[in-house]
Amino acid sequence: MQYKVKEIYEEVARPAEIDAAISRLADGGAQALVVIASAILVFERQRILRLAAAQRWPVIGWSREWPADGALMSYGVNTLDSLRRAAFYIDKILKGANPGDLPVEQPSKIELIINLKTAKALGLDVPLHLQQLADEVIE
Repeated sequence: MQYKVKEIYEEVARPAEIDAAISRLADGGAQALVVIASAILVFERQRILRLAAAQRWPVIGWSREWPADGALMSYGVNTLDSLRRAAFYIDKILKGANPGDLPVEQPSKIELIINLKTAKALGLDVPLHLQQLADEVIE
C-alpha cells in the first residue's frame, strides 16, 4: 500500500499564534500533526493536543511527554538521558575542565513511545511489529 503525503508547514513564534496556525492547517486539509522540538510548543502542549483532538488528528511529538499527555506517539531523544549527560559536563567544568576541551556528544538514546489509547480513540490500528519496536507502549 502506498500513501501520498503532502506537507503543510506552519511556523509559530509566540503562543498567541498557535490557534491561528492550527486553523490554517485545518483549512489546508491537514490530517495529522507532527510537532518539532520547541520550548514554546512544549509549554503549550496541552492546548495543542486539545486543538488537534478537535480536528481528530493524530499527533507525533519529539519527547515522551507528548504521548503521555495524549499524542499518538513520539520519536526523539530521551530527555532524562540528555540531562544526565549535561550534568556530567557541568561537573567536569566546575572541577576546572575547559569547556572547549570537552568532546561534543550526540544523543545516545532515541526512543519511540506509542499511545494505544489515543490510537483507539482515533480509530487507528498500530501494527504489532511497530508496537514491538517501541521503547514504551501506553495502554
